[in-house]
Amino acid sequence: MSSPEEELDARIEAASALRALGHGMIGHDVSIETLTEISVQVEKLNALVEHSPTRTHPFRQVSSFAMPQPSSEGEAATHLFADSIVSGSANPMGVNATLWQENGEAVMKATLGPAHEGAPGRAHGGVMAALIDETMGLVLGIVQTPAFTGRLTITYRAPTPLGVVLTGRARITERKGRKITMTAEVTAGDVLIAEGDALFISVDPATFTSGAGKE
Repeated sequence: MSSPEEELDARIEAASALRALGHGMIGHDVSIETLTEISVQVEKLNALVEHSPTRTHPFRQVSSFAMPQPSSEGEAATHLFADSIVSGSANPMGVNATLWQENGEAVMKATLGPAHEGAPGRAHGGVMAALIDETMGLVLGIVQTPAFTGRLTITYRAPTPLGVVLTGRARITERKGRKITMTAEVTAGDVLIAEGDALFISVDPATFTSGAGKE
């Protein structure tokens, strides 16, 4: 029987291959024959996947927000965040951003590809908003406080490039009762790409996971 670590490694490898396929289909003029073959093979694999046992998302098992947070860029992915649509290395539809904490702030790095393109040669603004929201989400993990996004405002300062490493940082600027205010920024090298400010509303862990069983 495989270990949880072996299963996670296999999921990450499969997700990486699927993300590469998605970017390849967007970034290349693929022949009809190849696209047809992709459809046939993927449908076969989908049948195998759908007949596998239903899996419980790790977040559905959260009972406490006192969770260890990555403390360096090279730290291995955790089971808890591997499925994230933004930073999940095991999510085939995700951005595969890397997140860790540094001096009380959340730090993010990501490189966007062809499938993230919005305007020609530029990443979709919604992807940038998701990256900022995810980075702020790690801050909540650092302070061990479950919360939901109440408001998120993004100010775009420059076009978001594709194929370039983006670096984001987020931190808490104010806490008042259940209200948590944060700011963040994302840069590409020395260029400021976007800034974000947000209001989060803290909740107890039971409320945070209350919708976990709903489909």
